[in-house]
Amino acid sequence: MSQEIAVIGTPEFTTGFRLAGVREIENVAEEDKREELDDAVERVFANDDVGIVVMADADTDHLSRGVRQDAETSIEPTLVTLGGDEAGSGGLREQIKRAIGIDLMDDS
Repeated sequence: MSQEIAVIGTPEFTTGFRLAGVREIENVAEEDKREELDDAVERVFANDDVGIVVMADADTDHLSRGVRQDAETSIEPTLVTLGGDEAGSGGLREQIKRAIGIDLMDDS
């Protein structure tokens, strides 16, 4: 069974993903993040068809502690954040390793 990629964020963040064919989109306006972002994340993580959830790293700061912890420790679906301190290849490498359980870039 193939799983979907879901994207959560502002319309400016999600537009490129929509154009690339991602169908699972949760738009949350910048001014509504404090009130609506937790609910959007919970809806996406409850969807059994979603395997990867993409968010802007800065948006995770708007999540409540419990929702953020649940999202960051979830194995399936796996949260991938873009931007921030982990934006380089090392951060992405760790996210992929956490998602699938092996290090695809291991040289040994």
